Amino acid sequence: MKLGILAHTYGKLPAAELARKVADEGFTSVQLALLKAIGDIDCSPGKLSPGLANHIAETFDREGVRIAVLGCYIDPVHPDESVRRAEIARFKEHLRLACDFGCGLVATETGSIRTYAEYHPSDYEARGWGILRESVSELAEEAEKWGVKLAMEPVAGHTLHSLDHFRRLLEEVPSSTIGLLFDACNLLNEERLPQQDRLIRDAFETLADKMVLIHAKDVDFGEGGHFAGSGQPRLDRPIGEGLLNKALLYRLLKEHKPHIDISIEGVTASEAKRSADTLRRMYAEA
Repeated sequence: MKLGILAHTYGKLPAAELARKVADEGFTSVQLALLKAIGDIDCSPGKLSPGLANHIAETFDREGVRIAVLGCYIDPVHPDESVRRAEIARFKEHLRLACDFGCGLVATETGSIRTYAEYHPSDYEARGWGILRESVSELAEEAEKWGVKLAMEPVAGHTLHSLDHFRRLLEEVPSSTIGLLFDACNLLNEERLPQQDRLIRDAFETLADKMVLIHAKDVDFGEGGHFAGSGQPRLDRPIGEGLLNKALLYRLLKEHKPHIDISIEGVTASEAKRSADTLRRMYAEA
């Protein structure tokens, strides 16, 4: 199992300290969101370069940690065009330099499905989808130039909010650079929870060939957390402490996507190692 973690789980630290911390916790890879994780290097837009990317990659490599994916979570449907253009430019910068970081993936979500609800209440979903399609088309064209992939993460309540919407995106933007970042928990809300087994099977039976990264956590519903579509507030939980059907997920992972990169998220620094140990045990038993 290739088990990693979101690097900023441990806060914003100097690169060398962060790499040591990740390695000491037993992880062999990271999802690296530069602005959230690297504390001693200015990684703001325009400051990145191949040399800087090599330096950070080498720092992690010395600790036996690989940068599996760059996290660049932009809002590709932001209603302010100037903000949206800046976000897209930042993502393109990550695409151009991903290989210099030693990875071939750049990940993002897709903004709220209700982005245009206030001004276009009758067709806000269609308007948001149109903007998403334009943004992803532009990013896919850039990714093709550099031989890297867009790791697109569907999330309940977002513009890309289901597996069917991911399939639609592939039809409307037919680029081989678009890959699926599959987080079963992020696709669940209270309405979908009873059908989670069907959703998980659907993902692996029809989209396994598009999966490029897995996010691992657990989920519960109740007070606190954040909303993911309709239903009650959703709360991320450490692995083993929520309602996700882990046995089914990990069995299908072993069957369909051996050695795919898995990144733990939705945990605090103090919960990370415990979640990793639980995941390894459950994966071995699946």
